[in-house]
Amino acid sequence: MPAARGPDPAAPLWRAAQVFRLLSCIYALYFQIAINGDLDRPAVGWALFAVLIGWSVACAAAYLQGYGRRPAWVIAEIVVVVVLVLSTGFVASDQWVAANQSWPTTLWATNATISAAILRGPIVGMVAGVVVMAASATSKGYFSIDVGRNATIVIELAVGLAIGMAAQTARRAHAELEDAARLAASLEERERLSREVHDGAIQVLALVARRGREIGGPTAELAELAGEQERALRRLVSVGSTALPAVASTSTDLVGLLRARASDRVSMSLPATPVPLDTAVATEVDAAVSNALDNVVAHAGPDARAFVLLEDLGDAVVVSIRDDGVGIPTGRLEQAVSEGRVGVAKSIVGRMEWLGGSARLNTGPDAGTEWELTIPRRGDRNGRR
Repeated sequence: MPAARGPDPAAPLWRAAQVFRLLSCIYALYFQIAINGDLDRPAVGWALFAVLIGWSVACAAAYLQGYGRRPAWVIAEIVVVVVLVLSTGFVASDQWVAANQSWPTTLWATNATISAAILRGPIVGMVAGVVVMAASATSKGYFSIDVGRNATIVIELAVGLAIGMAAQTARRAHAELEDAARLAASLEERERLSREVHDGAIQVLALVARRGREIGGPTAELAELAGEQERALRRLVSVGSTALPAVASTSTDLVGLLRARASDRVSMSLPATPVPLDTAVATEVDAAVSNALDNVVAHAGPDARAFVLLEDLGDAVVVSIRDDGVGIPTGRLEQAVSEGRVGVAKSIVGRMEWLGGSARLNTGPDAGTEWELTIPRRGDRNGRR
């Protein structure tokens, strides 16, 4: 695994581990000087100590530079540690081995546990600690489970667990940070494209729709087509706003949904802050608003404009859809129901009642039409009356 795959989030742990390695080498030197006269083969002891220092320098360089942060190198370190621990019985007498810690010192041997834990996490780190302690027990010829007198095995396991979890947490945090950075870059690019589309295609389509309605005649149909495409483009470029993780994953910002329905004939008055609703509730409210706006296009007149107001009252959300069109004649809705045309009854009133809310209509001949949709906060699907 090449070291050039990108920054290692565990790099600070590797650097700290080499400081520990330096301190353990200093302690090992002190220990070597103190016990050298008690060894059966002191010259061999110094020769092996030179190997210990040389290997420590090689490991420090490899881990600091990065090329040693791979399984093969850590396995090699564990093997060297095990060999040096087992050499205790060769340089010292059985009596000395039984009464003292292993020759290279347990502190220095812990470096292998730390390296394994940083590279592969807490489980591998603890396994490496067990291997080191097994080598020490083999050199002594017995394994002591009296942790009250010798807690070395507990320390090895604790070091492997703690360092491994720290490395694991660092890598997880780094991955989440990279995901957030990619999301931010994606949203920034979407916003840039949205601005370009808005400054170009959307404005042209809005102009065509407006001028076509003013001219009238055969161009009115082209104006309607241009208006439909303009609304479709506005919905497309507004997806970025609704995709922002501003509210919980089970919620949707109603402001983002309604903003997508703005056009040259639809003016929006929306709060500056998100209005989160249960995703299913927000979807139904948006569909009811869409139906009301479609009715404006179909029935309010060619020059009619619509105005949408969203209010967050805390315990309820209110959406008002008003137009300046011809209005609905008295009795027209009842006549439509009797004729089997129940679009308003089902698409608007029915949706609000299903959500536990209400839909109130104010209209009249030449008075325009106003829908007031009220959705109680408690009135997610499970709380509807």
